[in-house]
Amino acid sequence: MRQLNFGTLAGPLLAGLLLAGPVSAQGWKPDQAVEIIVNCAPGCGPDRMARLMQRGFQTHKWVEPAIAVLNKTGGGGAVAQTYLNQFAGNGHYLFHSGKSVLTTHAMGRSVAPYTELTPVANLFGEYIGIAVKADSPIQSGRDLIARLKKDPSSVSFGIATSIGNTNHQGVAGALKVAGVDIRKTRNVVFQSGALAITAMLGGHIDAVPVSVGSWVPHMQSGVARVIAVSSAQRLPGFFAGIPTWREQGADVVVSNWRAMFGPKNMTPAQVAYWEAQFQKLVASPEWKAEMVKLNGLAEFMGAARFKTFMEEDYAEVKAFLVALELVKK
Repeated sequence: MRQLNFGTLAGPLLAGLLLAGPVSAQGWKPDQAVEIIVNCAPGCGPDRMARLMQRGFQTHKWVEPAIAVLNKTGGGGAVAQTYLNQFAGNGHYLFHSGKSVLTTHAMGRSVAPYTELTPVANLFGEYIGIAVKADSPIQSGRDLIARLKKDPSSVSFGIATSIGNTNHQGVAGALKVAGVDIRKTRNVVFQSGALAITAMLGGHIDAVPVSVGSWVPHMQSGVARVIAVSSAQRLPGFFAGIPTWREQGADVVVSNWRAMFGPKNMTPAQVAYWEAQFQKLVASPEWKAEMVKLNGLAEFMGAARFKTFMEEDYAEVKAFLVALELVKK
């Protein structure tokens, strides 16, 4: 998968926003309660980040009206998007999601094309960590691949929140290139990464691929072992001892991006307002601390550039899903 290369964009993009954002945003600001919608259950990664946004905006008084986080689970994001679609042109409703808006569209499961969402800003990127219980007989990514080559149904995976999404790609991509018949693997879909992890720790499934930051508390408590990460090189800090898939014989890199959207037909002034608020949020100490904790790629991409990026990324997402035999050409 193509890597997010925010570094070459950040300088001129942020400079442009600093000059143009506040001026263009003067024509609109929220005058009623704001909702941040996520497509997974409480405790999932997007839910945690949405609640960090909620606290940041209200603690710093950057957004005056009350902000609520709504969990609209189901259909790999379809329920959340159906809800959002009721509020066309209304800047009081935001949707925090990731690359899944592209994968659900590519797989024919979305209620509307991703192009009907209004891009507001990309906030950060992340990689996938694949983990098992600490006492699992599966010792490494190589061990997992070897077992599944012998019997593709011998290991069960907890996938949040839909087949084909980035979490699923984080493990299926590696298995595919290593010669495993992924059509025969056992996958159980959960409404959040937190629920999938709970099921794994309870012994109901064998392995879970989710964003690497989700594993930190479980690794610290010694109940889970991350056996592979989907990055190109080893991650720094807490994950420095975890080998990549590439190191374990599967030449695959999978990354996700986490972004903010609004409903279709938002006005330029509404987009500019929220773009400016999220620019301040990602520069705050509490956000930067969370990026360190999550091993996140804490880079900002404004609405116009992000819209172009999504159009480019969709073609690559679809090609990857075709290679995984999850969609037809």
